[in-house]
Parts: sequence; C-alpha cells; structure tokens
Amino acid sequence: MNKHKFTKELYNKEFLLKIPKTDLHLHLDGSLRLPTLIELAKKEGIKLPSYSEAGMRDKIFKDSYASLDEYLRGFSYTCAVMRTKNAIERISYELAIDNQNEGVRYIEVRFAPQTLMSDDMSFEDVMNSCWKGLERAKKEFNSHSEILNGEEPPFNYGIIVCAMRFCDKRFSPFFASFFKNHKYSAPLETINLASQELAKATTKIVNETDIPIVGFDLAGAEEGFPADNHIQSYDIVHRNFLSKTVHAGEAYGPESIFQAITDLHADRIGHGFYLFDEEKVVSKKNRKNAKKYVLNLAQYIANNRITLEICPTSNLQTNPDLKGSMKNHPIRKMIDNKLSITINTDNRLISNTTVTKELQLVIKEMKITPAQLRNIIIYGFKRCFYYGSYVEKRDYVRDVIDYYEKITEEFLGKGIIYHI
Repeated sequence: MNKHKFTKELYNKEFLLKIPKTDLHLHLDGSLRLPTLIELAKKEGIKLPSYSEAGMRDKIFKDSYASLDEYLRGFSYTCAVMRTKNAIERISYELAIDNQNEGVRYIEVRFAPQTLMSDDMSFEDVMNSCWKGLERAKKEFNSHSEILNGEEPPFNYGIIVCAMRFCDKRFSPFFASFFKNHKYSAPLETINLASQELAKATTKIVNETDIPIVGFDLAGAEEGFPADNHIQSYDIVHRNFLSKTVHAGEAYGPESIFQAITDLHADRIGHGFYLFDEEKVVSKKNRKNAKKYVLNLAQYIANNRITLEICPTSNLQTNPDLKGSMKNHPIRKMIDNKLSITINTDNRLISNTTVTKELQLVIKEMKITPAQLRNIIIYGFKRCFYYGSYVEKRDYVRDVIDYYEKITEEFLGKGIIYHI
C-alpha cells in the first residue's frame, strides 16, 4: 500500500493513546477537572449556575457555543476558584495527571497570573503553586520503572506566562487595584503598564529561581488591542532569552500574525487561523496585492520554522467562519505548505476535549497520512520551549522519536496501522 495514503486504521484510538504526544497550547484556567471546580466552589462559597456536572455541562461548559462571549463565560468560574495556593497546586497537579493518562509526555501550561493575584497571593505565590503541582506529578510519573530503565521517554513540562491584550478592573482583585492606581491613564496605557510589570516579574523569577518558566504569551481579543501595545514587555523578555509565543490570527487577519512576528519576536503563533485569508488583509498598502502578501508571510513562517499552535475544537466552537465543519479549517493548507504545526487542546474543560480527541478529529476530517501525523507529533517536541540545555532537548527528542517508532512497529505487527 502507498505509504502516503490516508487509512482509517491510523484513526485507531489505542494507537493514538499510546504514542508520545505534546500539548503546547494549554490554558490552565480552561482545563480544570469539572468535579474539582464544583468542589472548590462549594468550599470557597462561590456561586455556580449548577452544582452538578450535568448542570454545568448544560449551562456553561458545552460541546458547542453560540458565540465567543459564551465560550469565554466559563473562565469567570474557573478563575474564581483558583485564587488560593492550594487550589492552583491541585489543579496543576491534576492537569499533568490527566495528560499523562492519555500518553502526553510534554505539556506547556499557560495562564495569566495577574487574573489570580490579590493582596493575599503574590505573583511568586501563584507561580510557586503551579510549579509544585506540576513537579509533583512529574516526579511521580518519572519514578515508574519503564522511565527509569530508559524504555520510555519521561514526562516533562514548562510554564508559559500570559499577558493580556485587554483587561480591566473586573478581571481580578489585582487588576481592580492596578486600574484604580492608574486612573489617570488611558485604558491601553494601563494595559501596557500591567504587561510590563508582568514581564519584569517573569524575568526576575526566571533569573533567580528554578521554576521552569519557558515562555511569554499574549492572549485575549485582537481587534482594537494590537500587539504593538506590548512591544516593551516583549523586549524585556527577549533580552532575557525567554521564548515567545503570541495569540494571533485567531480573530484577526494575516497582518496581526506579521505584527506578532516582527514586533514581538514570536517564535510560535497561537492559532494563526487567518494566515491565508486575503480578505482579512486590511491595510491599504497590503491590500493592493493581498495574495502576494499572504504568500510571502507564509513563506517567511515556513523558512524560519515559526510553529503554529493549532486548536481545532476550540476553533470550531468560537469561529463562525468554520460553520461547524473542519472541512473549512486552513490546517490542510498549512500542511500542504509544509508549515510547522502542532495539535493542541487550548482548554480541556471548556472545549471538552483531549489531545487524543484533537488528533482523531484532524486525522479523520483532514485525511492525515501516517507520515504527516509523525511530522506533527515530532514538531511538538522539536518546537517546544524546553526547560534545559539544547543538548538535553536533542537527547529528549531522540528518545521520543525512538519510542514513537517502537510503538508504530508494535501496531504494525498487529495489523492495526500501515507502515509509515
């Protein structure tokens, strides 16, 4: 059989669970276990629309959403239960365990610490709590004999700190105080200052502790809140050798992606959904030849191996242009143009998904071949912001590739998949 031909056998869940995987675009505050959220809400006296899992699934955490606003509503409940050190540690620990249980060997957990901070919980408290939970799960998993004997690659993780394109006093006790103390500044100026404060706090932690912060991100609404409002913040982390990713091209066009790359030194792009959309090129200069602009941007991304963090289910739930079908997703075009992409969950709770589900969706709807699947999986490990030396990362990636090929041969022998 042609090795490039799509086969339904590749969709086999047992195989997808077994192979080593990554999740590089994973929001901590969107990925709680629902029972944990309910339990913590009861403990802290936080009002929920329902205190049953079925009720919360029906009212808040749905399989599909009518709008982005409805999708984002869930974060008001998740963040509300995460404003204690014990809660953050527990949620981080459980998130790592959930990933380990489906064969995910490397995760990068991102969140906006300022949405959790208060007078009672500092930036350092938030980051330490997340680290403690993830580290505990890592040590437990890596104590298994298969890992110690070198038969399987260990579990690893990194933490990505998110600044917000938009925020105001409603976002958290920290932001309420911050905006109050900057009441004579315009909103964008205050957002800029909050972002710079976060960048300075992040680099201080990176330089003075062993907390594995591996990257800096910019999240939130693109339209009206441009990336260049955060140039100073990204310059701070750039000068301190921190890797950078930016949510861009999720709701705005190719020029937003270009700005993230050129102004913020982005090594990866979160989503990048509208990369190829000529209609969303808005500046008069670039609209004159929008097709060429898009092709040049895609070529630049390919040449520089700037990785796109794709979140299929999240896109289906928040982007009306997809009309509920993956057939309209640009991921096929990204693959055909040989771009470096990874498949991610975005928010495991809010999107009701897992890495395995995301891979199944893409393989089925995009007719992914075995060779293409292998590339996507390996890109995740090669383009991760690994906490450690380059030599250590290369060794880790080599172990992962060897293990992937071992699993492939095992399932080939069972007749479940074809040779890749």
